[in-house]
Amino acid sequence: MGAMVKIIISPAKKMRQDTDTMECRGMPVFLQETDCLRRYMKSLDYQEAKRIWKCNDKIAELNYRRYAQMDLSKGLTPALLAYEGIQYQYMAPAVFEDQSWEYVQRHLCILSGFYGVLKPFDGVVPYRLEMQAGIQIGRYHSLYGFWGDKIYKEACRGAKTVLNLASKEYSKCITPWLSPRDRFLTCRFGELKDGKVIEKGTQVKMARGEMVRYLAKHAVEETEGVKGFQGLGYKYAEEFSDKDTYVFLK
Repeated sequence: MGAMVKIIISPAKKMRQDTDTMECRGMPVFLQETDCLRRYMKSLDYQEAKRIWKCNDKIAELNYRRYAQMDLSKGLTPALLAYEGIQYQYMAPAVFEDQSWEYVQRHLCILSGFYGVLKPFDGVVPYRLEMQAGIQIGRYHSLYGFWGDKIYKEACRGAKTVLNLASKEYSKCITPWLSPRDRFLTCRFGELKDGKVIEKGTQVKMARGEMVRYLAKHAVEETEGVKGFQGLGYKYAEEFSDKDTYVFLK
C-alpha cells in the first residue's frame, strides 16, 4: 500500500555533510544512474564543469574537488539533513519529532538532478548538479532526457495524489509523464496585487518548508488537511484555488 499523498520538493544547491545527527536508512534507488553522472562530471575539466554549474570560482573549486574525491558509499548524510537552502531551514528537520520523521519517510520525495529521487533517510554525499544543467551525456542533451520517466514512476508510485511543493525546474521531471489517473496538486504561496496572485521566490521557499513541517506534524493523509496550513501568516484562499491548485495568501 503506497502513501495516499506523496509530497515532492526540490533540493537545495548548498549541501553539508552530517554523519552524526542521525543514521542513514538505505541508499538512493537510482545509484547506478548517479554513478554514471558522477563519472561524467569527474571526466570534465575545470572550465567545463564550471560552465555547467554557472557559479563563482569558490563554489566551482569546492565542487570540482568533491567530484574528484567522491565515493557514493562513504561519509553519508541522510538526504533531508544534507540540504541547506531556505526551504530546509524553515522545515527544520533536525528538530522533527520521531513521528514527523516517520511521516516524511513515508510521504516525502526530494527530486534531484544527481540522485533522481531521494527519501529523507537515504544516504547521500554533497554534490552540485541542477536539473536544468546543460550536460551532454551519451545521447542526452539534458538531465530531463537522461532521467526520462524514471523520476515520475518512482515519485508517483502508489500515490493517490502528488502534492507538488517543487519548483518548475523540478516538477518538470514529472509533469510531461502524468496520466489522466494521476492527481497532481500544486501549492502556491503569494500575495494579492491588483487581483492577481504574486509569488516571491524567497517567500515561496520559506512557505514550502513550513508546509512540509505542518504536514509532518499533523500527519496529514488527505488533501483536505492541506488546506489547514496557516504558517507564516498564509491562509488557504478558496476563491483562487481549484482541484489542481491550492492557493495560500498572506
